[in-house]
Amino acid sequence: MPTHEHWQSEPEEHDFPAAEAYLSLVLPEPVAAELVEALKTAPLVHRKAKDLLRASGLPLLTDENKHVSADLRKVEKGEALSPVLLVRGDAIRRLPLLVADGYHRICASYHLDENADVPCRMVDAPG
Repeated sequence: MPTHEHWQSEPEEHDFPAAEAYLSLVLPEPVAAELVEALKTAPLVHRKAKDLLRASGLPLLTDENKHVSADLRKVEKGEALSPVLLVRGDAIRRLPLLVADGYHRICASYHLDENADVPCRMVDAPG
């Protein structure tokens, strides 16, 4: 098994509707739509898999999770993963980082190397 993953330079087109579907569960739909539009043009940044999990407060999914294992198989085949889509948290307001799309990819990356840099598009939380 390769010890690191390869990443695409751009998110896949279907990641944006998936992000909006999730965000519309935790934010008003117009705000979710606005954030997704911002994510479409946000610059690519890199953050460590372990830090993304810590900031989001989400648990590490096991490598037996079907989505995580599918991503690990992609890595094994040399296929590139799509960057993750994030909404920055706010420690002052006690808001965690929101993983709008790519939670399973973060977990797969962590299983390979918790210090791996994960490419992300990130926008600020609504104020």
